[in-house]
Amino acid sequence: MLDTRTRIDRRAFETLGHADHGWLDARHHFSFASYHDPDRMGWGAIRVWNDDVIAPNSGFPPHPHRDMEIITYVRTGAITHEDSLGNKGRTGAGDVQVMSAGSGVRHAEYNVEAEATTLFQIWVEPTTRGGEPSWGAKPFPKGERSGKLTVLASGFAEDTDALKIRAEARVLAATLAAGESVTHTVGAGRHAYLVPATGALTIDGETVNARDGVALSAGTVTITATEDAEIVLVDAA
Repeated sequence: MLDTRTRIDRRAFETLGHADHGWLDARHHFSFASYHDPDRMGWGAIRVWNDDVIAPNSGFPPHPHRDMEIITYVRTGAITHEDSLGNKGRTGAGDVQVMSAGSGVRHAEYNVEAEATTLFQIWVEPTTRGGEPSWGAKPFPKGERSGKLTVLASGFAEDTDALKIRAEARVLAATLAAGESVTHTVGAGRHAYLVPATGALTIDGETVNARDGVALSAGTVTITATEDAEIVLVDAA
């Protein structure tokens, strides 16, 4: 009989790639910079998921990108963005910013706060290469995504309230009280990756702790918080 169950591949936080630069303490869910694992080169169009802790009054100096959708989800603190397009903005905890690198852009990301900033930086490969680069940010009050998955960024036209990205992907988030559940269906040929920013979960009965990563293949899963949790999920081609 054909096994139609969703495959759940949990990647425990302690198994992630790790680089401590002093001002930046980074964990890599997928191969990145000096961390290379041939079994973790990406998941579908999801190429990078970095779990960064940025020390106060430090950050990434100006550097270039092209042909990548770069999503930053701030967990605590805030990040201040500047780019070669003239954009500048501060994104605080629970909010999200996106940069479509397109044909090329330079940007800097600084933590100008008095506390450490923690964030997820997620890279998704675009549907097409090139195009005019762009940047945008948006607050998403946690109360609006309490008990449900809310779309924060999307490449689908029907997601009118979400920040736009140039990929067949959605970035979703939810805050769940202990005992609450949500379901998510991964379509055929698609790939989802989920990380609890805080708290602990079970996914179809499998335990997932804070900052673990979970790669999900096609099918429907039930996500249940075993303690108050904040989750981020990317569903991509």
